Amino acid sequence: MGGCAGAAAWAAAVLGGLDGVLVAVGVPAFGTADSVPDAVAEHLMTVNALCPMAVLRGAIPVVRDGGFLAAITGAIVETPLTGAADYAAAKSALSCWLTVVSREVRRRDVRVTDARLPHMATGFESRAVYGSPLRLPPGADPATEVAALLDRLLGHLSSTRRQTPSR
Repeated sequence: MGGCAGAAAWAAAVLGGLDGVLVAVGVPAFGTADSVPDAVAEHLMTVNALCPMAVLRGAIPVVRDGGFLAAITGAIVETPLTGAADYAAAKSALSCWLTVVSREVRRRDVRVTDARLPHMATGFESRAVYGSPLRLPPGADPATEVAALLDRLLGHLSSTRRQTPSR
């Protein structure tokens, strides 16, 4: 995961700084808690929690004051589904981590966003690394949900720039 932790510093060097970082990675798996193999559970935790944490941990010192750190956790954090315990646990671990980080970067006015987007019509659940997709209601429009998230994140940048005198 060294590559994950160094991604933000690399991007900041190439781009001349970073206003924010949004992590939108993940992989689902389905099955009862006693049926999911340990290797699958470990993979879910790595991809859905540890990797996003590493990317954002590396971003903390390089994101400009007034910027943002964000990750998509999903509605699974608020409403864990039967048959998705390990997936929900990984996303919930990331959510908890984001809550603590938000307190740690508050003095720099860095906004930390736990994006709990609803189930969206992307086919994500059909690309599970284990198990069969759960029966879910029709998903929300991804373009609408992502546009709203980006508006919130970029709106924070605009508001902090208006409040900060030019140097």
